[in-house]
Amino acid sequence: MKRVDYDLIVIGSGDAGSEAALMAAKAGKKVALVEADKWGGSCLNYTNVPQGALFHATQVMQKAIEGAKYGISSTNLRYNYPSLNNWKKIAMRRAGANSKKPYEEAGIVCLHGRARFISKKEIAVGDKTYSAKKFLIATGASILDTGIKISEDVSYLLPENACDVARLPKSIFIVGGGSTGCELAQYYATLGVETVIAEIAGRLLPREDEEVGQVLDMLFNKNKIRVLTQSRVIAVEKDGNEKRVVFMRGGQEKSIKVSEVLFCTGSAPNVDLGLENAGVKFDRNGIKTDNTMRTNIKHIYAAGDVVGGHSSTEKALLEARIAATHIIQRSKSVVDYTGLIRITNVHPEVACIGKTEDDCIKNDKKIAKITLPLNVVQKSNTTDCRIGFIKLICDKNNKLIGATLIAPHASVVIQELALAMRYDMSLEEICNTPHVANGWGEIIRTACEQLAYR
Repeated sequence: MKRVDYDLIVIGSGDAGSEAALMAAKAGKKVALVEADKWGGSCLNYTNVPQGALFHATQVMQKAIEGAKYGISSTNLRYNYPSLNNWKKIAMRRAGANSKKPYEEAGIVCLHGRARFISKKEIAVGDKTYSAKKFLIATGASILDTGIKISEDVSYLLPENACDVARLPKSIFIVGGGSTGCELAQYYATLGVETVIAEIAGRLLPREDEEVGQVLDMLFNKNKIRVLTQSRVIAVEKDGNEKRVVFMRGGQEKSIKVSEVLFCTGSAPNVDLGLENAGVKFDRNGIKTDNTMRTNIKHIYAAGDVVGGHSSTEKALLEARIAATHIIQRSKSVVDYTGLIRITNVHPEVACIGKTEDDCIKNDKKIAKITLPLNVVQKSNTTDCRIGFIKLICDKNNKLIGATLIAPHASVVIQELALAMRYDMSLEEICNTPHVANGWGEIIRTACEQLAYR
């Protein structure tokens, strides 16, 4: 049998690729990691970490602005944009952005360049070829081509560089009202940028329940963000020193002139790596895998955004761990998305798990539900945070199948429900668990109790 170079070659060093490569190396496998761009992928270098650092800073600023109602003066409050960018760089450095060090310390060979399959067992990186017993494809996704007509002389922003501008624009038009668009809209608006966000659907975050869009409308109105739902952008043109965005709304063509345009229109899997040479099945929605993340070629796996579906770090890590488990040894583990949390990092946070009410209606599923405002718990009153709610959906057996929480620290608080859903706890078991009386978790106990004993 021909000797191979590695036990495992991982293509892509983002969330999924890094997780699987480090797990395999720790298990004693000889691993190579290929990266065409920056080490650590999109999360560390372009999105979660740099944007998260800036979102935190602007949310601190927003809280300071609101301090006047508590008797805390913020009259002279201001921000220094270069200092904000410096904080972003500090956070990225701490997180290990664009660093090979964690991989090299784990004994992983780092190969920089674009990988392409030349056979089922070999890839080319630059002018060299490498072979392996097994492969994991974790090449992520790139911005989706929406067919919007953009003049050649018009520059624009994408989520990857939205927080890298040297100077803040006076005004910005954001195309796309999903999680990324909403997060960046609030970020820019807090810094005083005139912000417009357009969404082709009838509400922001259209994949979540209708109440979420209603609350975001209220929240964005408070932040002086102009929301254009049921609006389809058709063109972006040069207009002097500014840009004109042309869109259809209510059957009429309209336009807005702004300083900058940002496209947050979703992403398409990065599948251009010679998959046909390896016989791997894929289409425009991504690489096809089974519930162990194995492709149709038994020694080739895929995980993360390249397989399509909901895009998130949490999903990528989950899939990578399952794939790595099967790569390392025989295993009965299969990917289980139960309890996977969907986060929108605005303030207050939006956190959702499981099915929405729309999902249940489409599948003609019999459910019971409850929606409670934040002010049913004391934490809302003591912090004066009243924009938000909790919504729970359970099946006929009183088992939780879906939840939405809009509240401060929702991403932490909802973790309890994710655990309960994953391990099939009843509503009674959740509400009988002691909760901190003046904490945000109390809203979970209250909602579970009211739904269980309705």
